[in-house]
Amino acid sequence: MTSTVLPETAPGYRARHTLPLRVEARRQWKRRRTLVMGAVLVALPFILVAAFAVGGTPSGSGRNGPTLMDTATASGANFAATCLFVSAGFLLVVPVALFCGDTVASEASWSSLRYLLAAPVPRARLLRSKLTVALGFSLAAMVVMPVVALAVGTAAYGWGPLALPTGGSLATADTVPRLALAVAFVFVSQLVTAALAFWLSTKTDAPLGAVGGAVGLTIVGNVLDAVTALGSWRDFLPAHWQFAWADALQPQLEWGGMLRGSAVSVAYALVLFALAFRGFARKDIVS
Repeated sequence: MTSTVLPETAPGYRARHTLPLRVEARRQWKRRRTLVMGAVLVALPFILVAAFAVGGTPSGSGRNGPTLMDTATASGANFAATCLFVSAGFLLVVPVALFCGDTVASEASWSSLRYLLAAPVPRARLLRSKLTVALGFSLAAMVVMPVVALAVGTAAYGWGPLALPTGGSLATADTVPRLALAVAFVFVSQLVTAALAFWLSTKTDAPLGAVGGAVGLTIVGNVLDAVTALGSWRDFLPAHWQFAWADALQPQLEWGGMLRGSAVSVAYALVLFALAFRGFARKDIVS
């Protein structure tokens, strides 16, 4: 196990001063994968605008009735909601898994983890710093995309109320707060993915394994949710509630689905975060 200098033998040592958040945030910001992921999220609204320009105004309904895609070009708010609709199921899962799964595992793959602990950075503080920054970047990813989509959509289709696929609309004054609520729920619903990726990151020295494992298990959850034979058991799957944010875009705000989905996601996340901290505290660091 990596040896560390005991705090009482190092004059001026303060555990709370090791690995400050600004240092970790700066390190993660300069990573190429952060810049690439940000570019992808920013590019999505422009790609959709170009697709609508080439293919024309979306029309028609899906097999289950009208969707947000049918009203995508009605206003900037509708375009932002559509971008959230097409990305929440998978695209927004990737940055969460990437930022949280590439934290500890990347340090281990670079053989720098043991040197961080020999600084000495307490293990719990190292995990807290990395987890806080990873969640911060994940939240930023979920905010940047709809904000850019709102700006691009307003420039392309104008500002106005959010037209609902089933008829009616949200008042213009309610549009931004409702979209913000939807984004907040998407972030909370992705906490289980973040926790799974973070736990895997403490168990492996391969960042790709942690990121891929989290994304893969999220896909498995989506597949299981599609098995209607499971009945009410699907209520315990985080994937079952991933589109409950659409209730925030109804004329009458519905909280039931979002509250149940948040409870399921947070419950799983707390267990996985606890496992990550407990396992890492006892882990023999050799890389």
